[in-house]
Amino acid sequence: MKRLKSMFFLVSILLIGVVQPTMAQSKQEKKEQKQKEVKELLESGYYTIEVERALPLNGTPVNLTSSYTLEMRGDSVISHLPYFGRAYNIPYGGGDGLRFAKSLTDKNITFDDKGTADIRFEVRTDEDKFTYTVKVFNDGSATIFVQPVNRQSITFQGNLEL
Repeated sequence: MKRLKSMFFLVSILLIGVVQPTMAQSKQEKKEQKQKEVKELLESGYYTIEVERALPLNGTPVNLTSSYTLEMRGDSVISHLPYFGRAYNIPYGGGDGLRFAKSLTDKNITFDDKGTADIRFEVRTDEDKFTYTVKVFNDGSATIFVQPVNRQSITFQGNLEL
């Protein structure tokens, strides 16, 4: 009986020693696979960022309960984002704010050593000119900084749809 317990203990230790590195390796492989998917999606120019939180310049962060997105479609952008902040010069009735579908200009995408993408572009609508700076991290999380000409800047946090 003692021998059976000793044998069981040895087999358990061996199994733990073999299974643990295999699990760690698969986690690393999953992480690398996700990084690869994120980079390929960004380089394609066709992706959507689902926004979860707005961070106005002068105010408290706002957790968004409705669906808000920033969609990149090659040389166009579809911005369906809320705006919280001070406006200096807007059309009568408030205008459309950050809700538009337009062509973009001066698009530039770069990747740093860690795989973080830095995407910059400008959009001109009938009511304002916007400069977007989008950072997408290799885990798919994203930060969108919007600098309008006639309003205070605003930042959004969200995730890349994979």
